[in-house]
Amino acid sequence: MDILIIILRIIFGLFFAYAGFMHFKKPKFFNGFIPNFLPKLTVNYVFGFIEIILGIGFFLNQITKSAALGVFVLLLLFLPIHIWDLTKKRPAIGSKKLAIIRIPLQFLLMYCTYLIYINS
Repeated sequence: MDILIIILRIIFGLFFAYAGFMHFKKPKFFNGFIPNFLPKLTVNYVFGFIEIILGIGFFLNQITKSAALGVFVLLLLFLPIHIWDLTKKRPAIGSKKLAIIRIPLQFLLMYCTYLIYINS
């Protein structure tokens, strides 16, 4: 199990740090995921920063458990947004098929962060 956790930490660390960076590099891409009543650019940058910090946290033994918990909460917060995106005529993710796939994938990612959390 130890090697699986190390691999998951590397994957999650790289994925979330990169995703956070992309919030700054291509902020317009994320506009469709942010509800209109929220300040899109501010929300985008805040969550991008959070994702970068949490991604880096997976590489630091002292805070891996906190990073995993943070990502779990983040994924939980994003779940309603992904469900809302699925209900739209044209999902921000690109297609209905991708929007449908993303929901169970979200639960898989949450499970993986749980594994990292309990094994760190």
